[in-house]
Amino acid sequence: MAAVYYANGRKNLVRPFIFADGFNYGPSDLPGLWDHLNAPYPGGEKGFLDQLLDAGIDVILVGFEERHTYIQANAGVVISAIHQAIAERQGDAQLIVGGVSMGGMITRYALAEMEHHGQDHQTGTYLSWDSPHNGAWIPLVLQQMAYFFEDFPAGDPDAPKRAELIRSPAAQQLLWAWVENAKYSGQVATSSELRKQFLAELEEYGQFPALPRKLGVANGTGNGIGRDLPPGETVFDWQLPLIAAATARFQPDGGERRPIGEMKALGQVRRGTTSYVPALDGAPGGGLDSFGLIADALRAEIPPEYRSGCFVPSVSAVALDYDPVMWNVDPYEPIESLPAEKSRLDEFKCETENTEHSQVTRTLVDWILERLID
Repeated sequence: MAAVYYANGRKNLVRPFIFADGFNYGPSDLPGLWDHLNAPYPGGEKGFLDQLLDAGIDVILVGFEERHTYIQANAGVVISAIHQAIAERQGDAQLIVGGVSMGGMITRYALAEMEHHGQDHQTGTYLSWDSPHNGAWIPLVLQQMAYFFEDFPAGDPDAPKRAELIRSPAAQQLLWAWVENAKYSGQVATSSELRKQFLAELEEYGQFPALPRKLGVANGTGNGIGRDLPPGETVFDWQLPLIAAATARFQPDGGERRPIGEMKALGQVRRGTTSYVPALDGAPGGGLDSFGLIADALRAEIPPEYRSGCFVPSVSAVALDYDPVMWNVDPYEPIESLPAEKSRLDEFKCETENTEHSQVTRTLVDWILERLID
């Protein structure tokens, strides 16, 4: 599905900007996506998408029936949208194609696949917004808890369970470290086979499309300064006497068999440990309230400053050139001062502070508009 907004004063496509929705469960909410991307600045100034329309750029928001399914499947939706936009466009202005979060991965794959098969995508600029080019991070202990407490009565019974989201094909393809079940303990050598297959296909297609100018923005900082989330510190410690209990810790910084948490219910006990995993919860990057969501589901008390941790590390959002499986990179690396060739993007911009994943800010919008508006 797609929602099409013609530039001000027009009734047809002239300069299409195709932007894809990101990861979640079920179908896209395109009106909600518009509201998110077009939130006005403080003081009532126009939002990102309205500024594009004022500049003569037509906005096409692409959504999906199943945001949680395979990236390759939703890339097919984007390819259809590109073909239709080209067919309906008046004139020969190059397309702008990209997406927010996983939407940037979907469009990256779609454009690369089209080039691989000799299809003319007529795209001059590719844009990703806090996309996990080298993988996203959900704390391993929280993945483990989602499985362990899957059948525990908590929260909205009609809402999709966290375990269902983690099991989904898209989550397996996006997460650098993926936990298969509640029994996890050890190294992060457990990347899903779906992720390995997806990365192999990207490699076959040349990693990124070669023809467009490639731009990317990150909701995390580029100066190497992350959040104050002490590695190994207890995040929440919850008990339902004689029934269940859970303790979650921030990811320790490396080491062997370091404890990350414990969970108990109905006589079952699981204790998680990790080896050689970096302290990613506090790394610079776009944040997600992963700890807060699990704590809320369990009705556990959690300090407000501990609710949100890194979800898309800045080193991933700006597509630094490192192995996306082995992750031979320092997630705290100051990337603003690195040479341009260290990134697979042509240009990137980081936030001045660590904001929430996909948050629309003046810093990022102004940088994008400078490059899209002639």
